Amino acid sequence: MTERFKRISKLMSLILRHKPEAAGLRLDEEGYVPVEALLRALENKGHALTRAGLDELVAANDKQRFAFDESGLRIRAVQGHSRRVDLGYAPATPPSMLFHGTVAKFLDAIKREGLTPQRRQFVHLSPDHDTAVVVGRRRGTPLVLEVDTGTMAAEGHIFYLATNGVWLTDAVPPGFIAFPE
Repeated sequence: MTERFKRISKLMSLILRHKPEAAGLRLDEEGYVPVEALLRALENKGHALTRAGLDELVAANDKQRFAFDESGLRIRAVQGHSRRVDLGYAPATPPSMLFHGTVAKFLDAIKREGLTPQRRQFVHLSPDHDTAVVVGRRRGTPLVLEVDTGTMAAEGHIFYLATNGVWLTDAVPPGFIAFPE
């Protein structure tokens, strides 16, 4: 992905996940905005992009953060929202173990409170250790926590699988987390 696409992707994440009003947009109940409105908003922010360029950016995004609706006329972030949206994901049975990438400075709070969504709609869990390392590395030296999602699901916790492979849940109590020693 080019540096230009990375900058635009970062701006799109801000708009479609957290602050649509910063671009004069409003997410609908499913988190979508009209593609044409997003393209105008990007141009107004100094990042002109054609529809073909947007298609390329969405396809090339390494985290597959964005998706078009079936008509191709609306676009949204597939997870990571800091505001409540109905993503329409059906509950799914997770694998027995999922992973969460973090850094040491958060461990004490996680040991006390578990994993909470903080400013997001859901807690995000990675399907494999390597992905969790990449996620944790964003904030420093990564630590990977193993989450006993099989037991959580058996005890009634609900999980959703985003279209980009990220697992979502409301919270992970500390008793389901294996902490590094």
